[in-house]
Amino acid sequence: MTIKAIQEEIVDEFSMFDDWMQRYEYIIDLGKNLPLIKEEFKTEDNLIKGCQSKVWLQGEQQGDKIVFTADSDAILTKGIIAILIRTFSNQKASDILEANMDFIDEIGLKEHLSPTRANGLVSMIKQIKMYALAFQSKNNNK
Repeated sequence: MTIKAIQEEIVDEFSMFDDWMQRYEYIIDLGKNLPLIKEEFKTEDNLIKGCQSKVWLQGEQQGDKIVFTADSDAILTKGIIAILIRTFSNQKASDILEANMDFIDEIGLKEHLSPTRANGLVSMIKQIKMYALAFQSKNNNK
């Protein structure tokens, strides 16, 4: 599936809920199904800076795609990173770098997060794009 198709699917899922309490519960449920990072990758280097909670993100190149795993010590944050991983894992670096992030606003996520969590969300996106940039430049230098 393309990033755009996954984003549209997520927007559709969120539109089924009437209020934000239901959406928060859904985000928490998504976090419970997050493909967890291996313990060996829960290092200082994989911690996302700028997050109120601890969030570890690991990206690995498999063929021409990047596969992400993550974990967080906070249940809501775990759900947020799960949404991002669902969107960007198993995608090409160039597609990740070109991806539009409007779906975050469409589901109303940023406006319903505390300022520190919203900053954390931006930091998570930035880190995912940094992985994509690193893998893309590594591939270009081969």
